[in-house]
Amino acid sequence: MIKTFLTLLISLALCASEPISPIPTDIKVNLAKAKLGQKLFSDTILSKDNSTACISCHDIFKGGADANVVSSGFANKKGNIQSPTVLNSRYNFKQFWNGRARNLTQQADGPINNPAEHNMDAKTVENRINESLEYKKLFKLVYGTSHISYAQILEAIVEFENALTTPNSRFDKFLRDEIKLTKDEKEGYILFKQNGCITCHNGINIGGNSFQKMGTFLEYEVESNYPDRSKITNNPNHKNVFKVPTLRNINKTAPYFHDGSAKTLKEALTIMAKHNLGVKLKDKEVEKIIAFLKTLDGEKPKILEEK
Repeated sequence: MIKTFLTLLISLALCASEPISPIPTDIKVNLAKAKLGQKLFSDTILSKDNSTACISCHDIFKGGADANVVSSGFANKKGNIQSPTVLNSRYNFKQFWNGRARNLTQQADGPINNPAEHNMDAKTVENRINESLEYKKLFKLVYGTSHISYAQILEAIVEFENALTTPNSRFDKFLRDEIKLTKDEKEGYILFKQNGCITCHNGINIGGNSFQKMGTFLEYEVESNYPDRSKITNNPNHKNVFKVPTLRNINKTAPYFHDGSAKTLKEALTIMAKHNLGVKLKDKEVEKIIAFLKTLDGEKPKILEEK
């Protein structure tokens, strides 16, 4: 008992000394509400032409992002920025690349009302869901009400998104002193810190907790008018400023960057080192950092295995 307690204290001390924190393994969610949200997340009923569901742009079984440079929505309209992962999004300090949503509720509401995505509105969504006998029954069981509100629909989706965490990555286990990293993985992590990647990619989500300019040392040119931070603040200094993306499960979320221009991790690392760190990484260094990044692949969210 004493030995177990001491081991726990040592593990906690090790985690506290690192700029990255492991994902908790004991998050609490309302399972019934989350499962209802999962059904809504995967249902095209939330789009005007019944063509698009949340999962269309956020494949929760393949990294939570979109494998396309931009997503397709209502009437096959194209988005204007790469769809980021929804996995572990509960740990982001704001949502969307430019941080226009303060929380997951605003994030869930955005695509539904976007003409290029779901092209719906709150009243139409309410009416459509209330016309479904299946949803009437399910919402009655979860909420105990006979009328389904738009707020309840969003709440259920958010509860599902809150359940989409991917704990127990190899790196999380390393932080808890449960396993050892390989030589290349450990050296990759050291290089990750020494070269300054850790400055922006830190915390529980290894990103998602700050805004940074794309092209800090060397200007990063863009061909499109992407919805960056300046679209929210009207500050010209915020041009090309975006929320730092999470690196969790980064091995599964290609293509990379807001513009989807990097197709591989090697390409993404090389570009970021050049434009945001002002360094040129050697091929062997890139390989080792990638070895570290692959340790950030976590377990599949438990809710996806729940019946």
